[in-house]
Amino acid sequence: MRDVFAVAARWLDERRPFALATLIALRQAKTAPIGTTIAVDREGHIVGNIGAGCYETEIVEAALKTAADGNVRRLDINLDTEDEVLGGTACGAVMQLIVWRPDASFANDARAIVAGERAVALRIEDFERVFEPKPRLILLGATALAQDIAAIARRADFHTIVVDPRPAFATTERVPDASEIVRAWPDEYLPNVLDGNSTLVVLSHDPKFDVPGLAAALRSPAKYIGLLGSRRAQAARRADLRAMGFDDRALERIHGPVGLDIGGETTAETAVSVMAEIVAVRSGHGGKPLVAASGTIH
Repeated sequence: MRDVFAVAARWLDERRPFALATLIALRQAKTAPIGTTIAVDREGHIVGNIGAGCYETEIVEAALKTAADGNVRRLDINLDTEDEVLGGTACGAVMQLIVWRPDASFANDARAIVAGERAVALRIEDFERVFEPKPRLILLGATALAQDIAAIARRADFHTIVVDPRPAFATTERVPDASEIVRAWPDEYLPNVLDGNSTLVVLSHDPKFDVPGLAAALRSPAKYIGLLGSRRAQAARRADLRAMGFDDRALERIHGPVGLDIGGETTAETAVSVMAEIVAVRSGHGGKPLVAASGTIH
């Protein structure tokens, strides 16, 4: 969702004529989050996706006009069609978009949105969308699974920090999708960074890393604490934590074994399981199949 703003900043630097189309309202479905934006330059190059299916052509045409004349345009698009020629999603959604041409001063805001380090307000006429800082995901242990989790987390808009004191493991070559690699012991680093917007997943399979990391997390307001490992390892870590004075209520905060039960076997499948549970917990959902749910989906 943020990547398009990196392109917008670059095109502004290049003084390339272009326009942005931003989703400002949506009813009946969740085709994309409010504030989702696509960029279209005057040559017709398109960056981003707004979930409008065949109606993206209408959006692109409006963006081409705005790229040329600078006039703001508003679009109301009804996706509830099953026309065999026009296509359509027949999902019942109605979306509203505003098409606009940013000026050079927007480049700094665009870069700040991409960085996700602070809240940034996107204001277009009477519309405002605040891009909050990216949620922090801390992976304790620069393992092969950390690499796969970080790859998914980057696409899911997390700021991912991999913590591992071992120089041979804590490298960008091992975890290229991490936002940060920190070479530090967990009990030294974690107390300074864990807050109510933090997610921690302990992956190291080593009690000298796992136990201090979990203890630091339990002393913090971290939103999610996950622990990888067999049920035998889970019991051993909990026994160590009880010996440190943590009671059953505190230990209930630990999601372990971490992840949803999707039958995964490979590290990539395990990463999907872990990220699925993280997203479900952070959003307040149970992670059950959509066929068993009600209301809008995704």
